[in-house]
Amino acid sequence: MTTKITKLSENKLISTGLCQLVHAPISILPPYKYLLNLPSLLTPKSSTPLFTTPPSQNSAIGFGTTLDFKMPSSSPISISVVSESMVFPDQTSTLGDLKLSVSDLPMLSCHYIQKGGLFTKPSFPIQSLISLLKTSLSQTLTRFPPLAGRLITDKDGYLYITCNDAGVGFIHATATEVSVRDILSPTHVPESVKEFFALDGTVSYTGHHNPILAVQVTELKDGVFIGCAVNHAVTDGTSLWNFFNTFAEVCRGGKSFSRKPDFTRESILISQAVLQLPEGGPKVTFNVNEPLAERIFSFSREAILKLKARTNNKKWTQNDDDVAAAVEILGKQSNNPYNTNNNGARVTAIIENWFNNSKPQITDDKTTADISSFQSLCALLWKAVTRARKLPEAKTTTFRMAVNCRHRLEPKLDAYYFGNAIQSIPTYASAGDVASRDLRWCAEQLNENVKAHGNDRVRECVEDWEKNPRVFPLGNFDGASMTMGSSPRFPMYDNDFGWGRPLAVRSGRANKFDGKISAFPGRDGAGTVDLEVVLSPETMAGLESDLEFMQYVSN
Repeated sequence: MTTKITKLSENKLISTGLCQLVHAPISILPPYKYLLNLPSLLTPKSSTPLFTTPPSQNSAIGFGTTLDFKMPSSSPISISVVSESMVFPDQTSTLGDLKLSVSDLPMLSCHYIQKGGLFTKPSFPIQSLISLLKTSLSQTLTRFPPLAGRLITDKDGYLYITCNDAGVGFIHATATEVSVRDILSPTHVPESVKEFFALDGTVSYTGHHNPILAVQVTELKDGVFIGCAVNHAVTDGTSLWNFFNTFAEVCRGGKSFSRKPDFTRESILISQAVLQLPEGGPKVTFNVNEPLAERIFSFSREAILKLKARTNNKKWTQNDDDVAAAVEILGKQSNNPYNTNNNGARVTAIIENWFNNSKPQITDDKTTADISSFQSLCALLWKAVTRARKLPEAKTTTFRMAVNCRHRLEPKLDAYYFGNAIQSIPTYASAGDVASRDLRWCAEQLNENVKAHGNDRVRECVEDWEKNPRVFPLGNFDGASMTMGSSPRFPMYDNDFGWGRPLAVRSGRANKFDGKISAFPGRDGAGTVDLEVVLSPETMAGLESDLEFMQYVSN
């Protein structure tokens, strides 16, 4: 069913049609080429509005209500909602309620996570694609029951995810005047990308009545954007990309899945402490209306290895590049459970060649610890942004890094533990020290804090939160802070829905403020990294003119 849209103004649309609720069949579907007649299998279940967003929330897609796309007058785009649906798991959930952990609860004041992929347009009709995605999503939800549930609060103030099969939102939209080039060519991320996500500006606490997950598929002139908005109190990046990868795998006909989410709630993260919340729920802790500039800075493997060599006071050579590639592959195989590529022969050949051609060297027992390439990159950015902000030398700066605690705890959590299992590690230094000291000094400050964040430190953070339960203070409150999120180890480009990997990964407007940085793997892999950098326009201009920083940028 196509939803009728009445255009009220440049920024406002109102839905005047009914929404179609979709429950896909239980059977496992064949590849998409057999699905051309699938729409007949999708039957309407109800005409109830899909979302019940309170008036105080500014949701990009408000079902049966005014739709506010927040398109700036300087760069308006024409986007239309074709249909709004609810998709349900294809099997009834038997999973009980899941209690929110001390890592979940602080995220109740954060926006829904918004992440998605830009794809070429498939060769088959768009309606067949929409039917395929709905049915694949239905099957995927059976493997991820919490995403089809809702939040509930019991009489004692504890919050849970109830896996009640209430369904997820699915939006089919069109922006056929926007091309792939329009998204990828501009130096700064265009505002049009922000319109490819549902539940814009929605706070995670509203998962009591809003869907935990909403998928928006936007048809472009020569491409398709698949965007997910998911409740941040329910998932972190690790859980989100496991879902996204599984969704894609189901869509291309996969039948056996090794990356099964773990829903156990038996670790130290499950607490008896109660988070007291204001009536109506918490609000975001940063200014959502501040002017921002956003750019993707790309770094090639060669540039990153040269930077790492500089940080570690070493001379970079091509042989070092090959050895580093081998070490990187080994490291990702041991630390990243998503990596299933068979690179053993390549690694063996590189290492054997290195041993055969390397001469013995005398080493100093007091050699300093090797700084990682990612910490080197973070240090470079910390220094450049601090210079661009022109802060007083005595001003304390903060660089926060979100770390995955699954492997840091003892006993370890399952690699696919579903939920949030992250903690924020702050590193402090004066603006004078960050700007004037060398790159290694800045990187060492980050390195020491990350290394120290083991089992004992994770438990200390849990105990500290239990003494004073609170939401996470996301933002740049003193004008001197930076927050690094996401990870270049996340398998963002593994999302092949059946017609190719993403051309690019982008995020929405959610949780962005001056100093918010997100790390993505580069599309080429092999150690390339993209940094999504959000700054005030003035600071961004300063960063872009910083020669020390820009010499490593490949785009």
